Amino acid sequence: MAITIQQIKELREATAAGMGACKEALTATNGNMEEAVKYLREKGLAVAAKRVDKESKQGLVTMAEAADKKSIALAEINCETDFVAKTEAFVKFANDAAKVALEGKDIEATLNDDFKMLLTKTGENVKIRRSERYVLEGTGILSGYIHMGGKIGVLVELATPCDKCAASAELAEAAHMLCLQIAANAPKYINPEDVPQAEIDAELEIKLNALKEQKGKLPPEQALVGIKKGMAAKFCTQICLMKQDYVADGDLTVEKYLAGVSKNCGGAPITVKRFARLQLGA
Repeated sequence: MAITIQQIKELREATAAGMGACKEALTATNGNMEEAVKYLREKGLAVAAKRVDKESKQGLVTMAEAADKKSIALAEINCETDFVAKTEAFVKFANDAAKVALEGKDIEATLNDDFKMLLTKTGENVKIRRSERYVLEGTGILSGYIHMGGKIGVLVELATPCDKCAASAELAEAAHMLCLQIAANAPKYINPEDVPQAEIDAELEIKLNALKEQKGKLPPEQALVGIKKGMAAKFCTQICLMKQDYVADGDLTVEKYLAGVSKNCGGAPITVKRFARLQLGA
């Protein structure tokens, strides 16, 4: 049967697929609109299968927050090109993915039809890479931040036993500033005691090999004890949030900054309970 322009326009409006793809789908299904939509979805999966070897390191990290601010979620959706990452269809799917993650649901299962259609629209190897959801546990505050237009997403939870402190503008500001800190300095752990000994040993091995190459030999064992201790401490300063230099004031560490916030909140202790950092493609 002959496919009309009106049919093609209707299918395009329903799916946002290209005119050519809509005509192909309608022709293959004898003008059946429902079957044509299904055809486009299946075609999207086929395109993705053909491009499975293509790297998908572009895309977006998006965030959704509950109205009561007691839960926040991040979602990372990848594609092949920055051009596709900026399209309306991709941005909408990425934002919807964060909303689904906020509800504690599986993104791929919940948005299955939308995902298939996105594959059709983009013609790229789109991936639902990962998501992170925090629900406030006890007294404290959650904060989230999207950096560089969706290249990095951060979640942080601060805990305090004081209800007044938890509701204060000071703590909200501190949580936000820690999000900026985490986005900029990419810590892996909160405190030095959180770092696995195996990771410290591996770093020391690299540093000591470099020292041996530079000096021709290692210092005596007695001196080496202090050297190792210093190297380990410096390493932890780099990868542990609390020991990092505070980004807004290089004269403070994050630990000292939070101590100051605690003092301003009447002395109530403030601890970093957990944080997450999603970097696009990393």
